[in-house]
Amino acid sequence: MDPSTERGIVITGAHENNLRDVSLTLPKGRITVFTGVSGSGKSSVVFDTIAVESQRQLNETFTSFLRNRLPKYERPRAEAIEDLSVAVVIDQRPLGGNVRSTVGTATDIWSVVRVLFSRYGTPSAGGATAYSFNDPAGMCPACDGVGRTVRLDLDRAVDWSKSLNEGALLLPGLGVGSWEWNLYAGSGRFDNDLPLSAYGEEERHTLLHGSGFTVRIDLRTGSADMRFEGVVERFDRLYLKRDTASLSDRRRAAADRFTVERVCEACGGARLNAAALATRIDGLSPADYSRMEVAELAGVLERIDDPVGGPIAAAARERLERLAGVGLGYLSLGRETTTLSGGEGQRLKMVRHLGSSLTGLTFVFDEPSVGLHPRDVGKLGDLLVRLRDKGNTVLVVEHDPDVMAVADHVVDMGPRAGADGGHVVFEGTYARLREADTLTGRCLRRRTPLKESVRSPTGWLPVRGAALHNLKGIDVSFPQGVLTAVTGVAGSGKSTLVSRVFTAAYPQALVVDQSPIAASSRSTPASYIGALDAIRKTFARENGVDAGLFSFNSAGACEGCSGRGTITTDLAFMDPVTTTCPRCEGQRFHDDVLEHRVGGKSIVEVLEMTAAQAMGLFEDRALLRKLCTLHEVGLTYLTLGQPLSTLSGGERQRIKLATHLHRTAGVYVLDEPTTGLHLADTGALVDLLDRLVDAGNTVICVEHNLDVVKRADWVIDLGPEGGRGGGEVVFEGTPARLLTDRTSVTARFLRRDTGWEAPVPTA
Repeated sequence: MDPSTERGIVITGAHENNLRDVSLTLPKGRITVFTGVSGSGKSSVVFDTIAVESQRQLNETFTSFLRNRLPKYERPRAEAIEDLSVAVVIDQRPLGGNVRSTVGTATDIWSVVRVLFSRYGTPSAGGATAYSFNDPAGMCPACDGVGRTVRLDLDRAVDWSKSLNEGALLLPGLGVGSWEWNLYAGSGRFDNDLPLSAYGEEERHTLLHGSGFTVRIDLRTGSADMRFEGVVERFDRLYLKRDTASLSDRRRAAADRFTVERVCEACGGARLNAAALATRIDGLSPADYSRMEVAELAGVLERIDDPVGGPIAAAARERLERLAGVGLGYLSLGRETTTLSGGEGQRLKMVRHLGSSLTGLTFVFDEPSVGLHPRDVGKLGDLLVRLRDKGNTVLVVEHDPDVMAVADHVVDMGPRAGADGGHVVFEGTYARLREADTLTGRCLRRRTPLKESVRSPTGWLPVRGAALHNLKGIDVSFPQGVLTAVTGVAGSGKSTLVSRVFTAAYPQALVVDQSPIAASSRSTPASYIGALDAIRKTFARENGVDAGLFSFNSAGACEGCSGRGTITTDLAFMDPVTTTCPRCEGQRFHDDVLEHRVGGKSIVEVLEMTAAQAMGLFEDRALLRKLCTLHEVGLTYLTLGQPLSTLSGGERQRIKLATHLHRTAGVYVLDEPTTGLHLADTGALVDLLDRLVDAGNTVICVEHNLDVVKRADWVIDLGPEGGRGGGEVVFEGTPARLLTDRTSVTARFLRRDTGWEAPVPTA
């Protein structure tokens, strides 16, 4: 059926962010993929316009009491958005949670497992709550269901070779002469000149754990009787037995400095109490289920065919198989969600919705292929099709050609990024996009060849006996002076080997990973790369005024909006309204600041410039070097004053890399640097990595993108599978040699991507 003849989501005159009067009709009940370079406007259409308006209108259906407690969304800048359905956004933001949130709890699979043990396990510990580590009925009493205990490290807190008068107590607040120190020194229970190592057992116990008596303390306002509290009990009360979120940064740092974390001795890290851990199903305890990999546990549950346990096990197995279907078969139910990558978290969210019986929804995905090996992208496509076939509309922001190929409809944004983007440059099928004269179409037709000549290593950085997580005691040598790609399926051990083991062995390595950067509405590209201070000093020097005058966070800020440029009015249960500040007209500075100029330009005009434009205005060589880094990472289109909060994920990662350029003889470690990058941007990124290597650096990339692998000098492939099936070195060598390897999964897809065929042997 032709999607153009069906009802669709109609967008008219969208102007959100950099969108240029965009009008679109998106077919319902179909998969639509949005593509285009980073900053071209994809997310502005999908997330900031469609998803926001859907969620805003959904909130309007609730009572004012509830709306006042729900997230508030402003009406997107568009003339009209019609025929929307309820949007479910599945983005790359971390799942969040805390130490009590695991893969099992986040997917509700552990809830099913708890029912299984309560009804089918022997001896039963009681109801389902008896197997919950988040319920007093099931949690280990020693660690409160966390699986780990945090204790004061006495060897860090006390200098046993010193006396009380010599400062033996090292904890905050217990300096010699303080009133808290006097609680011990003035108690009369200790010899204040005797080293603590010479204390008897009773004295030591009193000092550390004593209680039940008072000590008269002299204070500035007089004297008072204070309850004696041992050093350990005092520390536990102040730092460990309270919500750490309420602690100041200084107190949190103190807690980290003087504590040690260990696996709970009572439960062995299983989180559950003894009664729950004693229950067995075919000889396996809840702890065994929690530690098993998803794929392995699914096989165990398949063997349960009891009339009572069988249906429950089948329900859990169905959900586990969905996890394996999105390439997460290597995870365990006990894995904390805070340790998952953005891609893993997004796929976990996807699995939750696959089991829903709701239809007619709009599912919105943000690059769901992130973190997936090419082998697993096909499985992802199958899941998107399943969501569509249940009667839903699926919108996907994506760069991977294999995901584009499953789309019914493709929208290509561009033609470039920032002010040069915001237009729809193509609408149609993937087959037609491959023939289109757009940047995406040209990149899809292009086939990147293998590098013809590779660099020779200048030395080697060995790692011996790597056995962290699933690594099987492997020995690997990383070549120096070249570009190395570390590949393998998700969960094969790549990030563990590079980001954990290698960086621990070589702490001088510079790690540029995917951790978030500071991105408030007041952070800008110029401030992040350290150029803004130099710009302010130049304005101050040439105008003979204080540099703080040229900061919208300081003396130069407009009084009407406190330097924000906008004023947001909270209308309680109604949508908030954001208006341009009438006093500064959105310029963020007060009028006096605008009178001071450099090269005929005010500070506002400079912040509206791109890095390339600003380089023609200033002469300070240090400043010019900083501005040049934005050009080198392909961000020349960004204005210096653009809020970092408006940048895409790919743009944020590249701006992070910009702050670390121009080193020599260094070691760079990058974790999937192509995340969020268009096919054209990937080529520019590899050009940059080549320049880093040519400058004398060593560059190591954990990467799935085959264009990076083809242009690497050396490849280390881990696997052969994920989780326990991985952790081994499958291949080490050049990309050309990898092509001929018959054991590597990566090699199979590299051959497909290059069109390589094995030479036919001659007779």
